[in-house]
Amino acid sequence: MTLLLKQIFNFLKLLNSDTGTNQLAIGLSLGLILGFAPVLSIQTLAVFFIIFIFRVQIGAAFLAAFFFKFIAYLFDQPAHYLGKAVLEMDSLRPLFTTMYNMPFVPMTRFNNSIVMGSMIVSIILLPFAYFGFKVAIIKYRATVVARFKGTKVWKAFAATKFYNWYLKYDELYG
Repeated sequence: MTLLLKQIFNFLKLLNSDTGTNQLAIGLSLGLILGFAPVLSIQTLAVFFIIFIFRVQIGAAFLAAFFFKFIAYLFDQPAHYLGKAVLEMDSLRPLFTTMYNMPFVPMTRFNNSIVMGSMIVSIILLPFAYFGFKVAIIKYRATVVARFKGTKVWKAFAATKFYNWYLKYDELYG
């Protein structure tokens, strides 16, 4: 539980900082794929590879994955129907047979209707999630953070020695 709280606090810190909106939005969007994908699968490893290789906020991805796991659970029934419809298409049957006979592809569990439907939904929602998260982050920073930093409470807190100590500590140790 403390790991989750630490990730939430780090995410809020990133959200309120001058960190680029693209890294946060991509992290949250990849968390959508992690949330909809099975825990131990090739899809998850591929997303981890993308997260660790490219400049993506890891905390945002993990936090989003945690919350999207609950949403994915609610969409299991529609994902099952979508995955079943795709898996039973006669035109795709030779493709699925070839994929099943490949060395590592069956580890994706593509032949499971819920996994297939969830992956289709997450891939379709990925660009919408990215742009939606990006707009939401920009609006949040423009309205909420600017309004909060203009309050008398924040100005009084920012004038304290504790806040100055925190800024120095954060500058030195991050």
